[in-house]
Amino acid sequence: MSAPFSVVLPGSAAPGPAPATPRHLPNRGGPANPSADALRARFEGGITRVEVIWGETNVYVDRALLFDVVQWLHDDASQRYDYLSDVTAVEYRDPEQPLEVVWHLRSLPYRRFLRVKVELPKDGTTLLEVPSVWSVYKGADWLERECYDMFGIRFVGHPDLRRILMWEQYHEGYPLRKDFPLRGRFGRAEQLRQALAANPEARYSMEELTVAQAFEDLPEAMRARLQTGERTGE
Repeated sequence: MSAPFSVVLPGSAAPGPAPATPRHLPNRGGPANPSADALRARFEGGITRVEVIWGETNVYVDRALLFDVVQWLHDDASQRYDYLSDVTAVEYRDPEQPLEVVWHLRSLPYRRFLRVKVELPKDGTTLLEVPSVWSVYKGADWLERECYDMFGIRFVGHPDLRRILMWEQYHEGYPLRKDFPLRGRFGRAEQLRQALAANPEARYSMEELTVAQAFEDLPEAMRARLQTGERTGE
């Protein structure tokens, strides 16, 4: 019988085992992602709790340390969480249960997945805002805007935090909040009136991004190919 397949991890000295789909996982409990203990050692009281659910590790972080935690997970050679796959939020029907902001992080070199969470109490006095991680992961740009648009969570430090799915003049609130009515706060006639009155060109116009400007933003090698008349995309 042939030897089992193995792969070489980027930045590692020895080959690692081939990826395998985990089976028969418990609903709660089980071994946690090694990054959880590393975070506890690094940030001590900043990690409020760790849960393992269906084999996936959830790390709850103090809001004040969120940016430092994400920066360290991204930069540290022992972690290398180089891919942010999602930024979202979860609100439970229980009004006493905090709203959770969630970051899905993946370390491609170490084949690890980590779910980082910050809890925001819905007490009417706690601001629904968290630090933006845009400066660490540029892919957070539209993800944070969508979370802001749907849940009303502000990402402090985001360079262009505005609605991305609903128009900017949308006054009904945040559609994924639990207190949002199924049919919206306004009647269909009022919703239609507002939609028709919206002016999408107020922020999205050809003056903001001209063809010439887009051409200048292309890599030099691609600009050289286009200038020769080479056809692309076929």
